[in-house]
Amino acid sequence: MNIQELPKIELHLHLDCSLSFEVVRKLRPETTQEDYERDFIAPENCASLEEYLKCAAAPIAIMQTAEQLEAVTLDLFQQLKEDHVIYAEIRFAPLQHLEQGLSPEEVVDIVDQTTSKGIKKSGVEARIILCTLRHFSEEQSLQTVKLVEQFKGTNVTGFDIAADETLPIDNHVKAFEYARKHHIPCTAHAGEARGPESVKETMQHFHPSRIGHGVRSIEDRALLNDLKEKNIHLEVCPTSNVQTGIYDAVAHHRINDIYNNGNSLSVNTDGRAISNVNLTEEYEKLNKHFDWQKEQFLKVNHYAIDAAFCDEDTKEKLREKLSNGFKISQ
Repeated sequence: MNIQELPKIELHLHLDCSLSFEVVRKLRPETTQEDYERDFIAPENCASLEEYLKCAAAPIAIMQTAEQLEAVTLDLFQQLKEDHVIYAEIRFAPLQHLEQGLSPEEVVDIVDQTTSKGIKKSGVEARIILCTLRHFSEEQSLQTVKLVEQFKGTNVTGFDIAADETLPIDNHVKAFEYARKHHIPCTAHAGEARGPESVKETMQHFHPSRIGHGVRSIEDRALLNDLKEKNIHLEVCPTSNVQTGIYDAVAHHRINDIYNNGNSLSVNTDGRAISNVNLTEEYEKLNKHFDWQKEQFLKVNHYAIDAAFCDEDTKEKLREKLSNGFKISQ
C-alpha cells in the first residue's frame, strides 16, 4: 500500500495554522528555519490547548493584506496537491485579518477567489468554512455567520466555532440559531480541552452536524453511541490531540476504538504547520500503531465525503475519484 498516493479527504484544516516555511520566507524574508520552528510549529507536547493556540499569532500577523492572504491560500493548495488530497474544507476566522484595513467582506472575497484559483491550478476541490472564536462577542459571532449567508453560492459553505473551548458558549447561541434558520451547515470544536460534557453542551445549544475533534466523547459511551445514532461526524486530528495533551502519544489515541464503535469520523491534520504533519504522515501513524489498511482509510474517507459541506454532484465525483484511486494504489 502506497499511502502517499492514496486519494484523501480533509475536513478539519485551519488556513492560519498551515503556512509552509517557503510562504513565510516569501512574506517575511528575514525568517530563518529556527524562527519558523519556534513561531509557527507548536511543541510536540504543549502544556495546554491555550499554548498550542498561541502558535497561530505569528501566521495571522502576516495574513493581513490581499497579497498575503492570496499567497497563503495558494501555498496551502500546493501542499494539498503534494499530499494527494482530492477535497479539503479550509477554515479560518475572517475577523482576525482586519489589522491593515481590509473589511471582513474583502477578506472572505479574497480567500474565496483565491480558492477558486487554487482549485483550477491544483485540481484539488475545496470549500471554505468561516469560524467564530470562543472569545468573540455575540455581535462578532453573528457578523461571521452572516458572512457565510452573504457568500452563499461561492466556495464558502459552512460555519464553525473554534479557539478555547473552556470559555462559555453564551455569546454564540444566536449565531448558531441564525445558521439553522438559514440552513447553513455547521461544525463546532468540542471534546478536546474539555471532556464529554463539552460535546453534550455543544450538541444541545449549537446542533452541528459535525464535531471538530470530539475524541473525548469516548469517555462517555452513551454519548458516543448517541453521536453514532444521530450520525454526527467527528473530525479527528491525531497528532494535534497529542500536542494538546489529550493523549501522550498517537499509539495511545482512541481513534481506533471510536472507529470500531462504528462512528462516522475522518482523519485530519488540524494545521499542517502548527502540528508539523501532513495527511500522509497521519495515515502512516495509524497504519503503524493500529494496523489500519486500505479498508479503514477508504471507510473514513467515505464518511468524510458523506459529511462534507458540498453539493451531492461534487460528492459523487469525489466518491468516484476515491474508488478509482484506491484501486490503482495496490
